[in-house]
Amino acid sequence: MYAVIETGGKQYRVQQGDVLFVEKIDAEEGANISFDKVLLVSKEGNVVAGKPYVDGAKVDAVVVEHGKAKKIVVFKYKSKKNYRKKQGHRQPYTKVKIENIIG
Repeated sequence: MYAVIETGGKQYRVQQGDVLFVEKIDAEEGANISFDKVLLVSKEGNVVAGKPYVDGAKVDAVVVEHGKAKKIVVFKYKSKKNYRKKQGHRQPYTKVKIENIIG
């Protein structure tokens, strides 16, 4: 059984027991959360697609940890103009573990 959920502007295919990194969610570590925006649910080969979401379907998960991804370096410059700008960025994430798929 699997489902496709939408969170943080992205779509994820999840199964029970999966661990995934999503955009930061405002919840404490160890808290139970549920994703209501379920786009598709498949169980025993029977696929139910929503328009845009499946009615009554949800995915329960638990927050494992919060963190920041690896640093990326943004470097801008213009040749012959002595313009250089170096900037780093670390995107915050939330690590979640999928507990149950209802739908």
